Amino acid sequence: MTNPRKKGEVLSQTAKTYIKELVKQDLFGYKQMLDNKYLDKGNECEDDSIDLYNEVYSTLYLKNDERLSNDWIQGECDINGEDVIIDIKSSWSLETFPAAPEDINNKEYEWQLRGYMMLFDKPKSELAYCMVNTPANLLKDWDYYKIHRVDNIDPVLRVTKIGFERDLEKEELIKEKVEASREFYEEYKQQILNK
Repeated sequence: MTNPRKKGEVLSQTAKTYIKELVKQDLFGYKQMLDNKYLDKGNECEDDSIDLYNEVYSTLYLKNDERLSNDWIQGECDINGEDVIIDIKSSWSLETFPAAPEDINNKEYEWQLRGYMMLFDKPKSELAYCMVNTPANLLKDWDYYKIHRVDNIDPVLRVTKIGFERDLEKEELIKEKVEASREFYEEYKQQILNK
């Protein structure tokens, strides 16, 4: 059941700061570029990580390329299974790889997966961290190669995952936050335009 609250109570300060940045980008015609080694590895190694997941769990999943949207959100999950959505994360190194499920602590990915379950109408989802070799072009001379070259490690040890069950009440919270975000976006945009 949705709890009627004012938008100020629904949105965190972090969310408001992010929305303000989006308004500025839209009004001033620029895009913030996200470019770092972690994203680069994730993009370059996605297929390798899906292959590792398939090897460990004896599955035949392929990269999903279908993007869906509804009145609140849009998204393209990594794997659209028969009854599960799987989001694949390629860890940068053995130092950043969560070796056990309890080491995975990222609330924003949970909400991303909840959004995917909502969009793709699936009862469950998984967040799977995979540790595959880091491409040489992403490494610097000073990087410690031993924590990036991992083919010698048992594949089972190089995948860690956690799962989530679909929760319709939490999907209502997503809708509530999106509506509050849209209102805040318009209010902030008007503040800039009418200053």
